[in-house]
Amino acid sequence: MKYTSSITFLVIFSVLISCKSKESGFTKKDIRHSQKLIGLEFEKDRIDTMYAYLQENKAGLDSLRKYPIPYETFPAVQFNPHPIGFQFPEKRENPDFLIPMEVSLPSDLEEVAFYTIPQLASLIQQRKITSEALTRMYIDRIKRYDGKLQSVITLTEELALKQAKQADQDIAAGNYKGILHGIPYGIKDLMAVKGYPTTWGTAPYKDQVIDADAWVVRKLEEQGAVLVGKLVSGELARGDVWFGGKTKNPWDLSQGASGSSAGSGAATSAGLVAFAIGTETLGSITAPASRTGITGLRPTYGRISRQGVMSLSWSMDKIGPLARSAEDCEIVFNSLYGKDPADPSTNDVPFNQVKKSLSEMKVAYLKKDIDSDTTASGANIRSTLEVLKSMGVDPTPIELPSGFPYDVFDIILRAEAGAFFDELVRSGRVDLMTEQGKSSRANSLRQSRFIPAVEYLQANRQRQLLIESIHRLFKDYEVIIAPSDKGRQLLITNLTGHPAISVPNGFDKKGRPTSFTLLGNLYDEGSILAFARSFQQATDFEEKHPPLFVK
Repeated sequence: MKYTSSITFLVIFSVLISCKSKESGFTKKDIRHSQKLIGLEFEKDRIDTMYAYLQENKAGLDSLRKYPIPYETFPAVQFNPHPIGFQFPEKRENPDFLIPMEVSLPSDLEEVAFYTIPQLASLIQQRKITSEALTRMYIDRIKRYDGKLQSVITLTEELALKQAKQADQDIAAGNYKGILHGIPYGIKDLMAVKGYPTTWGTAPYKDQVIDADAWVVRKLEEQGAVLVGKLVSGELARGDVWFGGKTKNPWDLSQGASGSSAGSGAATSAGLVAFAIGTETLGSITAPASRTGITGLRPTYGRISRQGVMSLSWSMDKIGPLARSAEDCEIVFNSLYGKDPADPSTNDVPFNQVKKSLSEMKVAYLKKDIDSDTTASGANIRSTLEVLKSMGVDPTPIELPSGFPYDVFDIILRAEAGAFFDELVRSGRVDLMTEQGKSSRANSLRQSRFIPAVEYLQANRQRQLLIESIHRLFKDYEVIIAPSDKGRQLLITNLTGHPAISVPNGFDKKGRPTSFTLLGNLYDEGSILAFARSFQQATDFEEKHPPLFVK
C-alpha cells in the first residue's frame, strides 16, 4: 500500500538506531529498505522530503544519550490499570493474624525450617527460640544444601546475625514489633541491599553495588524481619538461568525452578528461608511457586513499591511474596503494601481481609482451558474442582475474552525493557550475558530497538480495551479458577494488573508439584487469599516438602 503522509519517530525507532555505528549517518536508500520492517511504503519524493527531518531526529537521539538517567527513574508516561469509572474499595477493618500459643520446639531444630510464619512467630514471641538460633539454622541449611540448588546468590550472613541479635534484644526488652519480628527471609536479587552486590542475575552487573536499600527491604527491617540472603534472579528477570548456573527445582534437581524468581521459589520450598520476596512481569512469581510446590501471591499492579528494584517493564512489574501458605503470603503482603512517594505507581488503596466461607463467594472457572489440559496438572485441577464443590463452591463456567491482538502485546514488555537497558545494548556489554540464543533476554533487548514507537502506543491502546473487557467479566465474580500454565490468563492478567495466587494441589507421575491459580479483582487480594486459605485448611498439599531437603 502507498502512503504519501510524513513520518517521524516510526522509522527512527525501526531502523536508524545502531549500537555499532551510532555516530555514522544514513542514506535515503537506508530509509527505503527500512520500510520492509514496518510494513509501509513511501514514494520517493516523500522520502526526499523527510530525509532532513530524520537526520535532525537522529541528531536529537544522539544528544539524548549524553544525558544519564538514574535507574530508579520512571518515565513520565505511566500505566494506569483502572477501567473507566472504577471504584476503589473502602477500608473495612485491619487484618487480624493470630499467633498460636501451643507451638512447641521440636527436639530436632531443623524441623522448624518448614514451619509457617505464625508457628515461627509463636516460638520467637514466647522465647522458646531466639531469632539468632533460628537465623543460624537457616544459614547452616543454605551452606549445606544450596550447592545443589543454586538458589542463593549472596549470603548476607553478617547483616542477618546483626538483625537477629537486635531482634532478640528488642523482644527481651518487651518491644515486640509483630508477627514478622525475628523471622529470616530471602529477597530476589533485583532488589538493592546496601553493602551487598545487586547483580540482576547477569554477568554485566555481577559486581554492581547500589548504596541504598529497596523499599521492601526497609519495610521488612522496620518490622524486625531478618534478611539471610539475596536469592537468584534469572538473567535480567528471565527464566532460571543466571551467570553462575541454573537454579534447580528442589523436587527434581534435573529440572529448573522456572521463572526469574527461581531462587525465591527454590529456597522457600527447600526450607532455606521462611519466606521470600519475588517479582513478576509475566509469570515470575506464579511459575516458580507452581514448579516448587509453594504458594505465590502476585498482587495488583502498584500495590508494593518498586523503589530500589530493577525495572523490566514499568507498566507490568509487580512485587509479591512466595511462602509456605496463603496465610503466610497474606501476612507478608499486609506488611508491604501501600503508598511510596518514590514509586508513582503506588497508592493508598486499603487491603481488606475477607472472612467469607467458600459457599458465600461468587466463583467462576475457565472451563475450556481446564477441560483441554490432558497433563497431570489438568487432572489435578479437575480433582480440585471436585474438592471445592464438596465445600459448597458452585463455579460458573466462563472464557476469557477473544478478539484481541494477543500476539503483539509482548512488544510492551520488550520496548520498556529496551529503554531501561539502553546503555547495556549500546555499550555492547549485552554480549557478556550468559544466554545469547533466540529466546534469550540479550536477543530480546537487541531486537527491541526495532519496535516502532507508534506500534508500542497502539498496543497500549488495545491494552486499554482489554482492561475494560476484563473488568466487565470480573464484575460478576470475586474469584476465577484457572490453570496455572494453560491458556492466556497469565498474559492477560499481567497486562491488566489483576492479582493472582498460585496454590499447590497435587503431584505428577514423577512426584513433582502441580498447582492451580486463583484470579481476583483489582485490589481484592483478600478474596483470593481467603479462598486459598480455605482450600489449604481442607487439604494438605502445602504441607508437603521435597524429600531431598528434609533431614
